[in-house]
Amino acid sequence: MIGGRPMVALPVLVSGLEAEMIRLGYKDSTLAWYHGAWRRLRRYFTFRGVEEFSLDVAMEWVDEACGGFFAKEQAGTLKQTDVYLFRVAQMLGDWELHGAVVRHYARTVSKLTDAEAAVVARFRAWLRDAGRSVSTVRSYGTAAGEFIAFAGTRGGLEHCDAAMIGAFTATLAGYQAKTVEQKLCALRSFLRFAAGDGLAGTATAEAVPAVPSRKQSRIPSVWDAGDVARILDAVDRGNPCGKRDYAIILLAARLGLRSIDVKRLEFSDFDWPGNRLSVAQAKTGSRIWLPLLKDVGWAVIDYVRNARPASDCPQVFLRHTAPVGPFSDQEHLHQMVVKYARAAHVPVSEKRRRGMHSLRHTLATRLKVSGVASAASFGGLRGRRGPAVRGQGGYGRGCRAGGTPRGLTWPCVS
Repeated sequence: MIGGRPMVALPVLVSGLEAEMIRLGYKDSTLAWYHGAWRRLRRYFTFRGVEEFSLDVAMEWVDEACGGFFAKEQAGTLKQTDVYLFRVAQMLGDWELHGAVVRHYARTVSKLTDAEAAVVARFRAWLRDAGRSVSTVRSYGTAAGEFIAFAGTRGGLEHCDAAMIGAFTATLAGYQAKTVEQKLCALRSFLRFAAGDGLAGTATAEAVPAVPSRKQSRIPSVWDAGDVARILDAVDRGNPCGKRDYAIILLAARLGLRSIDVKRLEFSDFDWPGNRLSVAQAKTGSRIWLPLLKDVGWAVIDYVRNARPASDCPQVFLRHTAPVGPFSDQEHLHQMVVKYARAAHVPVSEKRRRGMHSLRHTLATRLKVSGVASAASFGGLRGRRGPAVRGQGGYGRGCRAGGTPRGLTWPCVS
């Protein structure tokens, strides 16, 4: 017994996990690879004289099979094949503990029945009717699908109770606290919907635990002004990707835009004669007007004129690898900041949030310290179409009355 749980023979555990993977729709080629890994693992257990599954013994096999998995992990030299073997052991441990394939090891196999998929579709429609943002509808719908799939291994939603919710919550171990909080918020919302739809009891949402706040929880990091300048200087503006990245980072660092709002910017959002930028915020659903600072505007013009791939997409910023098109909402662009921070020899570590949002937080903090920012003013000229901020420079010599830089036809590069 371990913690009150009976130990399970390794072959029995493997057999149950294989059946679940087949139900989830794993490909035959993937299952064949797992069969090979399971055979190697069984041989190791036999050599050690161990019959029941032990995650500790499985991890010893991973460490030995990878030639020092944990030493490689510390050194940052893990190969993808090493990670695959780690996943083999971890999936068996999760199956023994939770009776389910935990989603953060199998994010691409959330196979639902037609009826289950229909429930998720109705939940998303319910969220849209409530005025939730597109990103919330997407992420909450994904979390609901994960819970429905989990519930399917335990009798379905009609048997949902506090024990099932607690078991699902336990599968979130290993996620960062913010991710757990987001998933549990989604679950709470889904269970309220499910209760109203007659799919679950009315008290189930109350059984979802709250994530305790921690004094050690990180807040977004604030970069030094010199660090931001060095990051921008490190961008190679002599190549197309560099021109694009420079404009994107400037929009975050100088105007405080969220990465999703930068990715969704369209040519029609730019008021060149008025030196203004209109942003429809994905998070709040409101539209704001911001002063189009001179360095930001010219960086955008440089990218569109000299680097943007030919495309009819209305979005300004595009991926430069095939298929060329706008960034997806799932691409958070944090690696862009990390890339140039490292090139500039600006220290980055796991202890500091170093993504695009850290640039927004840096701007807000700097303005607050200088006494010019508030919750309202940082949002720009919310809902106003007033005159542009004075002293920001203009595009009079480079723009025409139609709202585009002179010599440039949106959206195509001339």
